[in-house]
Amino acid sequence: MMLSMQKHVLLLLIILNTTLTPLQRRVDGNPLVMDPNSICRRTKTLVGRHADVCQSQPEIVQEVANGAWLGMRECQHQFHSRRWNCTSQSRNLAKILQQGSVLNCSLDIRETAFVYAITAAGVLHAVTQACSQGALPQCGCVTLQSSSETYHDSPAEQVLIQASPAQDGRWEWGGCGDDVDFGYEKSRQFMDTRQRKGKSDIRTLIDLHNNEAGRLAIRTQMRTECKCHGLSGSCTLRSCWRKMPLFRQVGDYLMQSFHKAIRVMSGNDGKSLATINPDALPLDANVLIYSAESPDFCQANQRMGTEGTQGRVCNSTETGLGGCDSLCCGKGFAHNTLEYEENCQCRFHWCCEVQCQRCSVRKDVSLCL
Repeated sequence: MMLSMQKHVLLLLIILNTTLTPLQRRVDGNPLVMDPNSICRRTKTLVGRHADVCQSQPEIVQEVANGAWLGMRECQHQFHSRRWNCTSQSRNLAKILQQGSVLNCSLDIRETAFVYAITAAGVLHAVTQACSQGALPQCGCVTLQSSSETYHDSPAEQVLIQASPAQDGRWEWGGCGDDVDFGYEKSRQFMDTRQRKGKSDIRTLIDLHNNEAGRLAIRTQMRTECKCHGLSGSCTLRSCWRKMPLFRQVGDYLMQSFHKAIRVMSGNDGKSLATINPDALPLDANVLIYSAESPDFCQANQRMGTEGTQGRVCNSTETGLGGCDSLCCGKGFAHNTLEYEENCQCRFHWCCEVQCQRCSVRKDVSLCL
């Protein structure tokens, strides 16, 4: 089990490390572009379907990498005011993901659950979006069957679409619907590794559950968009299609699940999970689960992968999350004045250049001791 867990974390970190490396920069200043060959070179030790996809479908690997980095950015946004702020340093992230392995026991904490869920969701979202944009030859838009009234089924919902009562009831599926099924399968392929399939240890069951919870955070929030057609906007005909939620909505959804996460233990048969609280409701596929309470993350601990809170910027007027009392773990804080330069008074000059001046900025901040 330890070896399979290490292989799973290795794959995830290889993808994340590659996306964090400036391999290629566009001239026009757009975000960094992934080079899928770099991922494949770093994954030569992997075998099976990952190696096959690396060689035969490098464009898929690029979108998987984009999705993993999308998930990490969202994780950093959601945790920016917390003691653990979803560090992007790969060594520390690896140790958070391997909390059980580091301690030589089968444990998963809440933060581990969120990282797995948001990464699985990020991969699904990035691959599906690439399909809709025509960036992948293996997939494209989804066009559903036309009808005057129909149900479109998804794993967690049924959506009834019908024309406005004031019109003749004509509508049809059209536009560019997101092929979320394709993204779902690719997320499963990369996140639910073959080495862990069929395993029944508690860590495997928990991590596979949280991966699925991340993917369901997208599938359960799929929305229907429609566009009217007709003279003077009469909407005598509507075209409708299915779209994914914004990824920020996915992060907010999973953060709510993080707060409501359920603690579990191994079932009596050793092949299933049971809630610690015997009175709790049966486990739902949409909720995050964990098996051990998190450390307080106050002190830097290289072995645990925690950086502590010393030097973190806090809000001295806030009493909740991000406030100095909470973030600094009661160790106090100091007021400091930061001086730095930034672009200011930017002007657009035809054609096509933006010129800015450099202005000195003084900012008073509070830092944890």
